[in-house]
Amino acid sequence: MLVAMTFFRILWDDPQDPHGNVQHIAEHGLDIDDVEDVLASPSSRGVSDSSGLPVAWGYTLERVYIIVVYEQIDEDAIRVVTAYPVPEPYGR
Repeated sequence: MLVAMTFFRILWDDPQDPHGNVQHIAEHGLDIDDVEDVLASPSSRGVSDSSGLPVAWGYTLERVYIIVVYEQIDEDAIRVVTAYPVPEPYGR
């Protein structure tokens, strides 16, 4: 089941910022396209147990199942905090 997202902009830090979100997802073997693909068509959504931030789960184009943790900045924009591969849910 696909879950529609309700934002229009994804805020990314400067790719050269060693502490930014682009570098952080790269540490997990992901890039902006991977994350944006999942955010465009997540298989599910929820809230992070550890941070309380919203999350989305889904598959990249390479069929890697990931979680994306993000902050809702306003009604139109989000900022990715992190994203990383996770085990696939049962029954997939």
